[in-house]
Amino acid sequence: MHPAFSVIFFTVSSGAGFGLFALLYLADVLKLGGGLSGEQVAATGAMALCFIIAGLLSSVAHLANPKNAWRAFSRFRTSWLSREGVFSVAFFPFAFGYLVLSWFAAPSLEVARLAVGGAATLLAWITIFSTGMIYASLKTIRQWNTPLVPANYLAMGHASGALMLLAVAAWAGLALLPFASIAASFLILGALLKAIYYFWIAEPGASASIQTATGFTRAQVKLLDTGHTHGTFLTEEFGFQVARRYALALKVFVFVAGFILPLVMLGSVAGQPSLLLGSLITGLALLGLVAERWLFFAEARHVVNLYHGSQRC
Repeated sequence: MHPAFSVIFFTVSSGAGFGLFALLYLADVLKLGGGLSGEQVAATGAMALCFIIAGLLSSVAHLANPKNAWRAFSRFRTSWLSREGVFSVAFFPFAFGYLVLSWFAAPSLEVARLAVGGAATLLAWITIFSTGMIYASLKTIRQWNTPLVPANYLAMGHASGALMLLAVAAWAGLALLPFASIAASFLILGALLKAIYYFWIAEPGASASIQTATGFTRAQVKLLDTGHTHGTFLTEEFGFQVARRYALALKVFVFVAGFILPLVMLGSVAGQPSLLLGSLITGLALLGLVAERWLFFAEARHVVNLYHGSQRC
């Protein structure tokens, strides 16, 4: 599939924002590291909302006719894209309510504050899951049609959100060990899921082929004529090619920048509070996540390619 930057930015930015908000709420409830003040919770939550809004705006810009984006809400019963839109919009009133109540920190409204924050966190988790299911529900793309996709989206969103929350904790002067432990746990989980995913999509026997598509599995089938002499919309959007050596190099970069270096650097952050170092780790992990998301689209092979000369998808 053609890796569009707008969709890459959307999935990375919104995932990090929702992950940050969910972990912020849990850290607030559990008073991790001594607990963030109401003003710090509101400021951090506002940062999470900025990431979410930027991602959602980017997804709208990806549409051919952005003015028709409202139509995406009309197929809630059958479309994961529609569900993602509905849940993301439903998230905002609860999120704003939680941040406003946190800012004013009225003791009499504490139960209401935690209730609306819990509802927003639940909607954040459902939205990330729905984003992953947009791709996992497509049976025509084997590399996406797996539960590993929503699991990866949840793990990556929370890993990037946990690193941003760690930087916030360093800025707030809190004890960093709990935040570093959470970030390390999600980084390890994300790395394991990503490794399993890469091994799974590399298995050639599970891929669709022109033999299985036609039912002639006992002989070599070859397409004699594609019906066109140059590229079409289908071959450009659904037939993106990435050289194997470049894909391997990018996968190494994903693990080094997205997982290994942040994990190594987390030891230093846990022992010495540093906003600069926490921000550096977050930026490095996000860079690795952008490369991971680019590969996620670039390596996806739609079965329509079997009609345009490809022997296997």
